[in-house]
Amino acid sequence: MNTPVETLEFQAEARQLLQLMVHSIYSNKDTFLRELISNASDALDKLRLETYRDKDLVADTSDLRIELVTDRVERTLTIRDNGIGMSRDEVVGLIGTIAKSGTAEFLRKLKESKDNAASQDLIGQFGVGFYSSFMVADHVTLVTRKAGEDTGTRWESAGEGTYTIETVDDAPQGTSVTLKLKPEDTEDHLYDYTAEWKLREIITRYSDFITWPVRLEVERTVEDKTTTEFETVNSGKALWARSKDEVPAEEYTEFYKHVSRDWNDPLETIHVRAEGTFEYQALLFLPAKAPYDLFMRERKRGVQLYVKRVFIMDDCEALMPEYLRFVKGVVDAQDLSLNVSREILQQDRQIQLMRRRLVKRVLSTVKTMMTDAPAKYSTFWTEFGPAVKEGLLSDTENRETILDIASFPSTHDASTPTTLADYVERMPDDQEHIYYMTGASRSIVESSPHLEAFRAKGLEVLILTDGIDEMWVDAGEEYRGKKFQSVAKGEVDLDKDKPEDSGEFEPLLTWLTENLTDSVKQVRLSSRLTTSPACLVGEAGDLTPTLEKMYRAMGQPVPSVKRVLELNPEHALVTGMRTAFTAGGHDTELGETAELLYGMALLAEGGELPDPAQFTKVLADRLARSL
Repeated sequence: MNTPVETLEFQAEARQLLQLMVHSIYSNKDTFLRELISNASDALDKLRLETYRDKDLVADTSDLRIELVTDRVERTLTIRDNGIGMSRDEVVGLIGTIAKSGTAEFLRKLKESKDNAASQDLIGQFGVGFYSSFMVADHVTLVTRKAGEDTGTRWESAGEGTYTIETVDDAPQGTSVTLKLKPEDTEDHLYDYTAEWKLREIITRYSDFITWPVRLEVERTVEDKTTTEFETVNSGKALWARSKDEVPAEEYTEFYKHVSRDWNDPLETIHVRAEGTFEYQALLFLPAKAPYDLFMRERKRGVQLYVKRVFIMDDCEALMPEYLRFVKGVVDAQDLSLNVSREILQQDRQIQLMRRRLVKRVLSTVKTMMTDAPAKYSTFWTEFGPAVKEGLLSDTENRETILDIASFPSTHDASTPTTLADYVERMPDDQEHIYYMTGASRSIVESSPHLEAFRAKGLEVLILTDGIDEMWVDAGEEYRGKKFQSVAKGEVDLDKDKPEDSGEFEPLLTWLTENLTDSVKQVRLSSRLTTSPACLVGEAGDLTPTLEKMYRAMGQPVPSVKRVLELNPEHALVTGMRTAFTAGGHDTELGETAELLYGMALLAEGGELPDPAQFTKVLADRLARSL
């Protein structure tokens, strides 16, 4: 016999929460089903664990499952399981009140939330997943019986501040939640949750990898005869939870395409299983081709977060740094709350520890590829090298490892990039720096006069043409005790044994510095030129012209930096200018020659003339007089 029905009131805070749920504060109402299926999965997990602990527990564990039943006429949806169930006291404590779940804090954060997407992340964080039912239902009925007990409990509420509770004798083991659904309203993101296609869509998206079978009652018509049957909707194939040896390569490839929406096979698969105080599994993939939006601001990171095989979020930024945004896959944590917010994930100590380990695993995988699969590594670096090098600015902990796995074009080989380790191995014993030059392209760098002396002496120079190169090499990097030195910056002394005698050029250099003061900060002799008459170099701490342009393009004002004009003392034009100057040629023609010399140096490095028309006029006049 059923006991009399009791009508009880929710707490004041619970009433506020119910009102918010009823009035649809969340745009993504589909997540109610994820929460209820997750609760059911937890109940099945608990029953299995309890039967291990208590061998005398009377419970049916022969076919543990989650079932969904719909009634399109009555517009009801029932989610039921045959798990651990709840006693009457547990129903009152866990469902009738949510004081233990931190409701006040939940409401405070909800009010602080600026948009629906952010507020959506709060469901589940404070144990209010069950209450999300009221987003889609006018009335909720819960019937439950705890395993090992003889009687069950019925709980009902319309979400209006009160609920009823009674003891029932005929409740099966486990819990069923029946929702009297609200009318469909697609404008309010309220869909028909009795529709088979919609339920399949939600289960596939959020609950596909739950261990227990999620079965949906479906209608099938054969020869004009309609029957109903239960069909398992979720795959239950959590590849990350299985041993790597048990999973064929084809299944990994299929799974990668599922999570990445990529038609290509993955370049590399990374399977991680961490046990101990903080358990998690991860199945990560390195793509074979960079996505079109790799460098777009609105791109997504790609790593999905699960908690106990329940989908939480698509692009979990807390798990993978920006410079590894191309990594795809799944991370499944065992000890996190469902649907924790992005803000809390960024601050969670366990998440930070997990992120550190995953980053190191990805970088070590690339390092292994360098030696074990050089063709794969070459593909990886060609596609993702520019993004990985961003980590040299943002990830100080792994900077050395990133430099280890990086490779760069250099003057050593026109077709094959070099690693820094190989560069250092080839360095002469007396070479103190790793030489490099930045530029828009290899051809521009190779034609630069800055390389002349280095090429003549057989000194290797790295050719850095990615935009990010301008920034990380400027941050004072070094590798294995060797500092990076730009061949276009500072003074370069490649002829240490050659005595420097600039005395006879000093008057000319002083005059040129004064004459070109609007364009350069100094004119001096160069040891880096062999065939060109002049080049422009920056001082050690100056911004490069390319970096100046980048900052201005980003809307950041930067002062124009004057550079140094270096002259080749052995070039006929320079010696001719010295002779003319010594002979008293401080006239207009020598000033025009100085102007042309500066313009040629600017053009030789691929720069832009400040006044092309004036340069062309002076050049044309000089050419005409030479005929």
